[in-house]
Amino acid sequence: MADRIFQFRIDEEERLNDIVQALNTSVRRKIMTMLSTSSYSIADLAKKLKLPISTVSFHINILRKAGFINIAVKRNTRGNAKIVSRKIDHLSFDFLVDNRQAEHRIFSMDIPIGSFTDAEIEAGCGMASTSGIIIADDTPGVFFSPERYQAQILWFSKGYIEYRVPNYMLKGKQVNSVMFSMELCSEAPNYRNKWESDISFWINGVEVATYVSPGDFGGRRGRLNPDWWSDFSTQYGMMKSLKITQECVFLDETPVSTQNIEKLKLQEGDYIALRIGIKKDAKHQGGINLFGEHFGDYSQGLVYAVDYN
Repeated sequence: MADRIFQFRIDEEERLNDIVQALNTSVRRKIMTMLSTSSYSIADLAKKLKLPISTVSFHINILRKAGFINIAVKRNTRGNAKIVSRKIDHLSFDFLVDNRQAEHRIFSMDIPIGSFTDAEIEAGCGMASTSGIIIADDTPGVFFSPERYQAQILWFSKGYIEYRVPNYMLKGKQVNSVMFSMELCSEAPNYRNKWESDISFWINGVEVATYVSPGDFGGRRGRLNPDWWSDFSTQYGMMKSLKITQECVFLDETPVSTQNIEKLKLQEGDYIALRIGIKKDAKHQGGINLFGEHFGDYSQGLVYAVDYN
């Protein structure tokens, strides 16, 4: 998953008590390990752990109180199922309690995938909400409709979308990193697990990274997909993170560019522009699927996080 860091000081007694309680039982540690690769319903977790659902629900409530997990409700033929996904990737404790450490903060914002501010899309595209296709398939003009804000999955074979996210929280601060994370994959007719696509990222107009997506994934249902979504369509993606630091840019844990916070002017102007797309000269022009919090395997849209002092 994406690099989502939660940092605590040793003098934050109430929060640390919740964390210690969450980690002091092997069952809860096993649940967090299972969630490192996918999301699960509480019933699925109970089956894999060979425990009663009531027991697993008890442990899930403790993990949620500690801030370790997200829970989303999905409708199915038997009613509602609670889907559990991991909320954090790294947990850090500060034993030094001084003014500098006390001012350390993580700011996080979930950006709806339909809230993009610019797009250049060709046919072979579409968007869907939790209740159905938005307006019509293969109609690029739909991407400029107000209904786009309802999107929980969007796809296109060629072009780009661009988001503008606020940067007021960066002003006058020492910024350690700016991170974007998202669930995505290639875009093929129906789905093709082997269908490469060169998905590129731009920050404030500067190209910073390209991820070679291995496929458009299907063959089993995405954990969060609504019931109306076809089994023969795209089902889930892979979680990817783009992190800009004072030194360079990372794609997941790999440095990919010498651009940095200063060069990309992340603290200037009123917003940061993130563009996601397929270059016209890309070797693998395999399109993009981008997932919101109610599609795919992970209960999130486009997550924007800032680590600053």
